[in-house]
Amino acid sequence: MEQEKKTIMVTWDFSAVSYNALRHAFKMAHILKNNIVLFHIVNEPAEEEAARKKMEDVVAEVKKDFGEDVSFYVHHGKIFKEIAEYASKEEYNVNFVVMGTHGMKGSQKLFGSWALRVVAGSEVPFIVVQEAPQDKDRYTDIVFPIDFKSENKEKLQWAIFLGKYLNSKIHLYKAPVLDKNLQKKVNINLNFAIRFLIQNNIEYEIHTSSRAGSGKYHKELLAFSKKINADLILITTTKHITKVDYIFGAKEQYLISNKEKIPVMCVNPKSNFAKVGQFMYG
Repeated sequence: MEQEKKTIMVTWDFSAVSYNALRHAFKMAHILKNNIVLFHIVNEPAEEEAARKKMEDVVAEVKKDFGEDVSFYVHHGKIFKEIAEYASKEEYNVNFVVMGTHGMKGSQKLFGSWALRVVAGSEVPFIVVQEAPQDKDRYTDIVFPIDFKSENKEKLQWAIFLGKYLNSKIHLYKAPVLDKNLQKKVNINLNFAIRFLIQNNIEYEIHTSSRAGSGKYHKELLAFSKKINADLILITTTKHITKVDYIFGAKEQYLISNKEKIPVMCVNPKSNFAKVGQFMYG
């Protein structure tokens, strides 16, 4: 019996960044043999019928312009809840979500990242993009920040998945820490990652940041990612995100909406998408 295809979900608000997200989804769907669904949210049930007609026009336009078939789903509710809930339901078979963002502009600099609020709590990863994908056949270079947190092992599942199926090189970017106990944890995580990348025949390189402190580290991480022309940065989100993080900014929101406009894949801690063995030993 043929296994049901996975789906790449693209959040849709009719903006230019939605089309950029769709272009990324097309690029990955061709490699992964996934379906694509456009997901649009309206505020009230009464708005759904008009939105569906509008989405039918979008689907026809996509077919005409790109020669690609996509489906769509329209629902009412709050975007911060509905997107993650839909993506997490098993019956929709969502592999991951691709979402466009305009970056940190205007009031977002004061009141937190819109993108982070949508991403937080999802059981499947989000790939947050600002621009269209690079003009390359595949995603050749993925940056994987390594620190002392146990969540590194969770996002390693996705590094292996992307490395295997997109034929990407994984750049392990090691955080510098002064505390000896934390240094030990960083090295444990690094060695753990190397072991499984080797077992899965995935090309990798090791790089070490020269700057201690999270702010300086993230700046150097972005500078490195730009230097190697990275296609993607792979991160985990804050484990217990709070309203304070939304208002003043959890550190990852500056990576999600980074000024270099590099796409970022966000994996929430304790994601239920797949067992570790599926990616690590497959």
